[in-house]
Amino acid sequence: MDDTRRAHGRAVRHLLSRQREDGSWEGEMVWNTAILSQYVIVRALVARPVPSSDHAAVVRHFESTAGPEGGWGLHPAAGPSVYCTTLAYCALRLLGLDATHPLCARARDWLHGQRGQVRAIPTWGKFWLAQMGLYPYVAVNPLPPELFLLPRVLPFHPDRLYCHTRTIYQAMAYLYGARAVTRPDLAPALRRELFPDRPPGPADRTLLGTDAHYPPHPALRALFTTLSWYERAPIRTLRKRALRRCLRRVVHEQDTTGQAGLSPVSSLLNVLVLHTSGAGPQRIDQALAGLESWRWQDSAQGIRYAGARSHSWDTAFAMEALLAGPRTAESDPALSAALLSGYNFLLKAQVTGDIPEAAVTARAPSDGGWCFSEGDHRWPVSDCTAEAAALLHTTGTANSDWPAWSPARSAQARTFLLHRQNRDGGFGTYEPRRGPKTLERFNPSEMFTHCMVEDSYIECTGSALVALSAMRSHGATDRRAVDRAVRFLLRRQLPDGSWPAAWGVYRIYGTFFAVRGLRAAGLPRHHPALRKAAAWIESVQRADGGWGEHYRGCLDEQYTEDTASRPVQTAWALLALLDLREPRTPAVERGRAWLCVHQQNDGGWRQKAPAGVFFGSAMLDYRLYEAYFPLWALGRWLSADAGTP
Repeated sequence: MDDTRRAHGRAVRHLLSRQREDGSWEGEMVWNTAILSQYVIVRALVARPVPSSDHAAVVRHFESTAGPEGGWGLHPAAGPSVYCTTLAYCALRLLGLDATHPLCARARDWLHGQRGQVRAIPTWGKFWLAQMGLYPYVAVNPLPPELFLLPRVLPFHPDRLYCHTRTIYQAMAYLYGARAVTRPDLAPALRRELFPDRPPGPADRTLLGTDAHYPPHPALRALFTTLSWYERAPIRTLRKRALRRCLRRVVHEQDTTGQAGLSPVSSLLNVLVLHTSGAGPQRIDQALAGLESWRWQDSAQGIRYAGARSHSWDTAFAMEALLAGPRTAESDPALSAALLSGYNFLLKAQVTGDIPEAAVTARAPSDGGWCFSEGDHRWPVSDCTAEAAALLHTTGTANSDWPAWSPARSAQARTFLLHRQNRDGGFGTYEPRRGPKTLERFNPSEMFTHCMVEDSYIECTGSALVALSAMRSHGATDRRAVDRAVRFLLRRQLPDGSWPAAWGVYRIYGTFFAVRGLRAAGLPRHHPALRKAAAWIESVQRADGGWGEHYRGCLDEQYTEDTASRPVQTAWALLALLDLREPRTPAVERGRAWLCVHQQNDGGWRQKAPAGVFFGSAMLDYRLYEAYFPLWALGRWLSADAGTP
């Protein structure tokens, strides 16, 4: 036990050192360079180029993330993609790098060696090139803004789509419908460099290369063909009305999110919409300033723009990890101060009030929830709300001298959570499910999957059960909602005993959240479903005592063992087993020992592989996961072992 206590103590000190002045914890959520490339492109197109003082740091990020082949990939563990590499090439040239610069020359050589070259870039890439006049709109799959004029009762109205998808497409629809083009001075040179054989033409609309992991469904191809005929002569009055509708939605999204947007992906498109619509300079400058909330910078990798900020998410789990161990806050002033500071951060981060004129963009009620980030963009999420609410209930009750979380705010959090519960008993993220799953067949992205409609998620349901069960002790829960969520998880268990995840890699992550939720709801260890889960976790333990799951399993929808054990997956597996087994059982002991042996000198661990995912194929490296999940597992083991006779 002594080695575990020492490892736990080092891990506590390491995590405390990562806390910010405002009381939050946040680690970078690493995706790819596409957002940074689009940022550079957008600033160039709206005549506000990246400040010269930032050039070196922006280029440094491209240098530090370029692969050995000369390109940039869709996520940290992937090889180069035509989409990311083409956008990066355009950005570097717009930043002033010469075409002969090694970064540009190697990227261009790689692009020219791909099947179909840049002409086969996925639709999103074709669309971005069209903004610069490098790809004709007749070679871009149609996205008529008239779709937003359809009656909202229709099952395929855009407001039925997942919120990230519809905010992206309302901006893209405007730009497509307006045939927006702003040619930079470099456009002729870029066209020659990217398309040395011939420029793209109408026949290239359906040309797909290696990036097209999910080619359009035949029904979607047929729809594109039909819409392309309409786009030859759209009805002018309808087009004008549709453009006004999309513009109003974009302006509403900007105004209600403090100009940050739901994500930088949609916000960057919104800047182009404002520019195309003739918005004044002040409006454009405000929108660009809002983008800075997504900025991340350090000396090692320069300037980039994160796909999301994770203050509330990371803070809740960091506090959970710190609270899991046998050390009490009373005996450790530094720990006590850190926990109180994190508690106060979460109190302040709760969203109050709903969005003005929410119907404009079909926003769900937001009052009472927590965002993934610090909350300024006012897009709260179910699992972030659940994790924060559970912590405020448990820690606030245990520390009577701390600021109280009011019963009214607690009730609003519960109401927010219950609104996200779907008919099947599971929980969505930002909203309950609105559209039929058949809409997934009309996914036009070609690079991503599971991105058209909200769903019921194992992880969100597990987190919701933890929160609702914690609130139950305060007489503030709906037993029927808990029972429905439990039945949902039991139905979704796979025959081998595991659960699939949507937001993490993959079966271990889903199983951890399902087990945690079911145990919080009161299911005993000997329940058949939990016995199967324990047996499955033990069956995939690696010979060295750790666990490692490869991200490929998210794409293939099956468990895929990694080539090495990983600290984050090992922690998830241990946390689940500690809900189901005694601390001295062989599998738990071997996993605990693996974490102790692989701890770094600074008290943290090194994951060296993606642990998160969204849109099915977009892998994410959550940099703080490796600090708090292993700490949480060691703390749980120490607490459980101390209570074992």
